[in-house]
Amino acid sequence: MSPGILLSFIVGYFLVLLVISYLTSKKSSDNDTFFVANRNSKWYLVAFGMIGTALSGVTFISVPGKVGAPSGDQFAYFQFVLGNAAGFIIIATVLLPLYYRLKLTSIYSYIEQALGTWSYKTAAAIFLLSRTIGSSFRLYLVVIVLQKFIFDSYGVPFAVTVLICLVLIWSYTFKGGLKTIIITDSLQTLFLVSSVFLSIYFICDSLNYNIFEAAEAIKNSSYSKIFFFNDFLGSHFHLSKQFLGGLFITVGMTGLDQDLMQKNLSLKNIKEAQKNMFSFTAVFVVINIFFLSVGALLYIYAQRNGITVAKTDYLYPTIALQYLGIIPAMVFMLGLTAATFATTDSALTALTTSFCVDFLNFNKRGDVNSKKMVNVRHYVHIAFSGLMFLTIIMFNALNNDAVVTAIFKVASYTYGPLLGLYSFGLFMSNRQVNDKLVPFICLISPAVCYFLSTESKNLLGGYVFDNELIIVNGLITFGGLLLSSHKKTKLATL
Repeated sequence: MSPGILLSFIVGYFLVLLVISYLTSKKSSDNDTFFVANRNSKWYLVAFGMIGTALSGVTFISVPGKVGAPSGDQFAYFQFVLGNAAGFIIIATVLLPLYYRLKLTSIYSYIEQALGTWSYKTAAAIFLLSRTIGSSFRLYLVVIVLQKFIFDSYGVPFAVTVLICLVLIWSYTFKGGLKTIIITDSLQTLFLVSSVFLSIYFICDSLNYNIFEAAEAIKNSSYSKIFFFNDFLGSHFHLSKQFLGGLFITVGMTGLDQDLMQKNLSLKNIKEAQKNMFSFTAVFVVINIFFLSVGALLYIYAQRNGITVAKTDYLYPTIALQYLGIIPAMVFMLGLTAATFATTDSALTALTTSFCVDFLNFNKRGDVNSKKMVNVRHYVHIAFSGLMFLTIIMFNALNNDAVVTAIFKVASYTYGPLLGLYSFGLFMSNRQVNDKLVPFICLISPAVCYFLSTESKNLLGGYVFDNELIIVNGLITFGGLLLSSHKKTKLATL
């Protein structure tokens, strides 16, 4: 497919998003609309839209690509997905009731009540760092595809491609915020899900498989192993590591993350929020099965046609854009764009919300919806767009690993302290932390985990950490908080 056709397709796609933005924000674009959509969202729209936000371009490209990676991943990622599902259930039954009971706009306001001001600012700062890095990685993934298959043909520098993407995302989110995103993410999720099923159809058609023959081919291939029980110490893929890592990363990256929780807090009540989470969980698991199946079929197709790629992340785009024809190429680009921009637009809104509420104290002002405060929000929104731009440029210069590995590696370090902070607040309510020491504890914990990740083979008899490192990170933070705390006096408890 020619770069011109792909570019025209993307331009048309964004025009649709801009129209939706105009329609959803023309009646109201104040801060209540931007932050929590006036707490009047429909649960089924939130549940459906969250699929696109949670999956992102990482799932769309890296997960299928890693199925046939030299490291022998196969379907090991599904063990992680099962852990994700358990984590979503914990979020729905433990964290969401807490957030609704306290009527929070920023979920980090809970830490201020439970532990203190320094703890609160530390938690919010961890989120800002984590989400900026994570979302920049995700956007980077789609930008390298756009650069390789579209903008290189026109001689457009990588930095300009990144800037174009961020300007387009900013343009349809800066007014309506969460209210707009709930609608656009639902549309983008529809495109994402459709593209997965259509991709399977087009690949099967090229391989002359019907759906049953495709399932049998995947089953009999060298890519379909799901559960790994061997070599607990040395293997990254052991079931216990993947499941527990998936569970705790979900609690950290979703339940303690302003981005996805902000959408849940826009619903009318806790029952609708829980209904949203349970529905989302079921669809999330099924969609990931199909993504893994796409990966197996892509490798079968590549073997049959003698296709090789430099990186596993290039497999899906290479086959979709260069081998399957115009319609499959358009379907792929639609799904990739929808997946990645659904994540980035949501992240920009969450980052803006967190900074405005947690650091500029919007929730404590009586003029939160005044023209002055709306303008301040606009400046914050632009600033985070600029920060993402710089992060992507830096990542492009430094990255050597598969993007999916890099994201969860970063999450293990940055979300672990959040697990420790929230756990201490929930389970140690009779103890008071030394609030001013909390920032140092939250810095020491990731540093210790980095040391463990590099030296665990020598220190722990050959044990190799994977995503479960986030558990250790949280425990170290919890232990530090416990050691620095003292029992509350009766007066302080009242």
